Amino acid sequence: MTSEDVVRDGRADLLVRDARLLVTMDAERRELPGGWVAIADGQVVATGTATTPPPAAARVGDASGCLVTPGLVNAHHHLFQNYTRAWPGMTGGSLFPWMSACFPVWAGLDDEAAYLAAWVGLAELALSGCTASTDMHYFHVAGGGDMVAATIAAAVEVGLRFHPSRACISRCGSTEGGVIPDSIIQSPDEILAECERLVGTFHQPGRGAMVQIAFAPSMTFMMGRETTLEMVELAERLDVRMHTHVAESADDDAFCLETFGRTDFEHFEHVGLATPRTWVAHCVRPTPAEMARLAARGVAVAHCPSSNAMLGSGIAPVRDLLSAGVRVGLGVDGSSSNDAGSLWLEARQALMVGKLRDGPAAMQSRDVLEMATRGGAACLGRPGELGELSPGSAGDLAIWDLNGLSWPALDVADPVEAWLRCGPVAARHTVVAGRLVVEDGRVLRPEQDDILLRHAATARRLFDRAQR
Repeated sequence: MTSEDVVRDGRADLLVRDARLLVTMDAERRELPGGWVAIADGQVVATGTATTPPPAAARVGDASGCLVTPGLVNAHHHLFQNYTRAWPGMTGGSLFPWMSACFPVWAGLDDEAAYLAAWVGLAELALSGCTASTDMHYFHVAGGGDMVAATIAAAVEVGLRFHPSRACISRCGSTEGGVIPDSIIQSPDEILAECERLVGTFHQPGRGAMVQIAFAPSMTFMMGRETTLEMVELAERLDVRMHTHVAESADDDAFCLETFGRTDFEHFEHVGLATPRTWVAHCVRPTPAEMARLAARGVAVAHCPSSNAMLGSGIAPVRDLLSAGVRVGLGVDGSSSNDAGSLWLEARQALMVGKLRDGPAAMQSRDVLEMATRGGAACLGRPGELGELSPGSAGDLAIWDLNGLSWPALDVADPVEAWLRCGPVAARHTVVAGRLVVEDGRVLRPEQDDILLRHAATARRLFDRAQR
């Protein structure tokens, strides 16, 4: 079958051609020098090399001198947190002190603030070659409006695929001796009804979806066991994913041991979250036996090395997780515990801390690219569709310019290794479903400057309110 046979009327919507190297991340992990990829109706229809004639296309992109990869997939984030980036009140704390310092600022959030934070955070991700992202919004303030809907509106405008997880907290408020403000504690009935409403309103099942909803007990211990089991049953009935934090820090374990007499990971299993429908963030502190159980139960992990380093939580045993058969993706995590929101920077951090923890041969750039693409797709429940460039997969890709000061030895360098070791920090172009979202390093939205001004004004409002 030729490329002409798989394109309607012999014409693709977009053809990206003449790449220095096209890294497909398909089942065979093919890397195609001089490669091209054709997209029609939002899906990849064919790939090939310079020796294979590509189809005609309505639009042709020249990738000469560029590395072309699948779009990166961000598997963990808290977009609303970009209001507290580099705030002096939280730059020296571990997880629980950091949260406590930020809570007074976040207490002023509303749907407008959530929209602006999501817009800024998703645009930042797009600049880093990311084409699909999750979010976990757990700060639902009474009277603050529909914050998850606001983040979805931002994602639609920016143009990324979006998997918001409706985070839920029904216990561990401050009056119970917990770390969470009582103002964001919700009843189990309210939580479950809201989860079902969001799925009915926004969730797009099946391939090609731009928005899919997940359910997210914020931490394993922030909902009762019965409520969590009801949520798992609801997720099964509605066929959506589950997301939570597991084994992030010593703070989590200390709290769980004191409260329940078991570790955070043990509590994760106790409340019924260890299912193939679940992916977890962090997993910094699992035992070998726990890693084996994650693999056996089909639980995927979002590795968040920058946040784990910034909060002093530790380095996740990624090589051991992979060796155990656990699917691992990458997440930038919260915008004020990272404090960046670039998935490229997260990938480079994963490369470096992987080597630091387990030795220089333990983590290579292709390992990290695998996590940032196929691993993230597994976390979001979309393997074989996101995170690869093969016929039938999503037409999502990133084009990375290999020219410039960072690339003086292009002819002899390994382009994939150099992609993380040398640069380029930002994608030249980012494509989602065959449509340009970033072109020549710019987000293609004319309202960006206005959004940034409104975001800055909102940040000032939140800080002024917190200091009263």
